[in-house]
Amino acid sequence: MQQDIAFIFGKHAVSEALQMRPEIITELHIEAGCSDETLLSLLKKSPVPPRVLAGRRLPGGLRPDAVHQGVIAGIDINRLLVDYRDFADSLSPTASTSVLVLGEVQDPHNVGAVIRSAAAFGVAGVLIPPHNQSPVTGTVVKVSAGMAFQIPLVHIRNVNATLTDLKKRGFWVYGLAGEGAVSLYIESFSKPTAFVLGNEGAGLRQKTREACDTVISIPMHPRCESLNAAASAAVVMAEWSRQQPAALFPDSV
Repeated sequence: MQQDIAFIFGKHAVSEALQMRPEIITELHIEAGCSDETLLSLLKKSPVPPRVLAGRRLPGGLRPDAVHQGVIAGIDINRLLVDYRDFADSLSPTASTSVLVLGEVQDPHNVGAVIRSAAAFGVAGVLIPPHNQSPVTGTVVKVSAGMAFQIPLVHIRNVNATLTDLKKRGFWVYGLAGEGAVSLYIESFSKPTAFVLGNEGAGLRQKTREACDTVISIPMHPRCESLNAAASAAVVMAEWSRQQPAALFPDSV
């Protein structure tokens, strides 16, 4: 398989990659005169020697206005993403196990924010399809505030086939939709849970909606019609984790 390289940028994102997943880094670029001792210490341990970042022509076709803070790294996306079968087989699902399935979420800022929220609320992994979906990019990693290296990002080949397999493994599948018939706040999350987040504009595809066991909605004030995809996912995952504290505090329950 040909390598798919994404370029991440900014001190926090690159430092997280160096600390958590150094094996996925393919190249490093840093401005001359960098004085960040923490970053320099991590760079010294990296198996990939850094190159000098100079001029306005940035590696990977990054825009000149990218807020890179003087450091850019290329990462191998094929190494970052986990194969679905390996991920699913590694789970021993309980009521405090959940996964988030992305269904054609196309804004990389939403994908990054969703990854960050999933990590914050104890979700086991974020499942990402290859088609009509924002891939993992430097923007995704930056918006995730490094959480893209802290939570499994799982490559799936087909959303609906994955939902079918998750059901066989004991998961209850919830679609997120503003017109969902079941209120988030009256639902009891008593089984391993899969949440499906649809496209920002079109929402859940019809076949995906039909594959869900339950479609839930978030009650809100009538002055607000809806939340964006990332905010909706965060609210739902927060309520799930409230009901399943073992997901947040596995060592104390």
